[in-house]
Amino acid sequence: MDSLRQSPSPCSSRPSSPRTPPCEMPASVGIEAVLDQLKIKAMKMGFEFNVMVVGQSGLGKSTMVNTLFKSKVWKSTLPGLGVPTPQTLQLHSVTHVIEEKGLKLKLTVTDTPGFGDQINNDKCWEPILSYINEQYEQYLQEEILITRQRHIPDTRVHCCVYFVPPTGHCLRPLDIEFLQRLCRTVNVVPVIARADSLTIEEREAFRSRIQKDLKSHCIDVYPQKRFDEDANDRILNSKIRERIPFAVVGADQEHLVNGRCVLGRKTNWGIIEVENMAHCEFPLLRDLLIRSHLQDLKDITHNIHYENYRVVRLNESHQLPRGPGWVNLAPMNLAHASAGQLTSPRTSKACKQAQEEPKYDF
Repeated sequence: MDSLRQSPSPCSSRPSSPRTPPCEMPASVGIEAVLDQLKIKAMKMGFEFNVMVVGQSGLGKSTMVNTLFKSKVWKSTLPGLGVPTPQTLQLHSVTHVIEEKGLKLKLTVTDTPGFGDQINNDKCWEPILSYINEQYEQYLQEEILITRQRHIPDTRVHCCVYFVPPTGHCLRPLDIEFLQRLCRTVNVVPVIARADSLTIEEREAFRSRIQKDLKSHCIDVYPQKRFDEDANDRILNSKIRERIPFAVVGADQEHLVNGRCVLGRKTNWGIIEVENMAHCEFPLLRDLLIRSHLQDLKDITHNIHYENYRVVRLNESHQLPRGPGWVNLAPMNLAHASAGQLTSPRTSKACKQAQEEPKYDF
């Protein structure tokens, strides 16, 4: 026993002789397993993504959604069955569960048939902004409950794809007026619809004019420069901002080209491949919405746009909290709030001056 007590420990603090190998620490403690845990949890819960498409009728909004997610989210209307244009703007939402390699995505697409189709388009954006704020209100009402759900259903609009008609000139007054309001409430990604109706030169000139209009009217579309977190984000998002608005073409039919099936539109002079960068920029839009920025769109919606709405609503309550976590919110006129009440506190002074200029009449 005495000999055991006197024997030095192999990991003692005494300096080891050159002949004795030092005590080696373990290589890792298993921190990398956290990624596997998050992956397993995400596979079980799945993801939610809510996108809104806005634009005039006939710009291919439904076809574009079907092309993005490679599924029949929207059923196309059979030829010969004419559907009358709605007299007022009507919002239509559909939820579709998409599963790929065991991962489920609960996709909710909101269409806006009738937007900008009327002779008098005065304040035609109010139903859209009211709908967006209603989703924020529903989430807020669930969040302030004392006993709330473990997982609050997220119906907030994470991205709004705005379809610009391919006029080849510049943004219309209706587009400018609506985008100025929309970019304060939701992430906006503008696209040039039916880009196959423009030549390459016309498309680039049209894109340049739109970019100038967005800058001159202080329309901050996604990805916003002020939300770039690091150098890698700045490099990637700068390349994206140079190409916005994307010139896209939608198609939900496959054609045989050089022995392979491709998605495209068949014309008298050939087939326009939607996934071919030489034909259109649909791959850039798909990568932005799904492959590279889907989670970022959700984070900005929650941390910026929803937070701005939440601050305004809590400041309007005019009642002190009656206990831990208790907030009594008064009802709010969402249509009135959407007209400019929910302005982001980060709006620059130049943008505020631009917003005070006389409005356009339609």
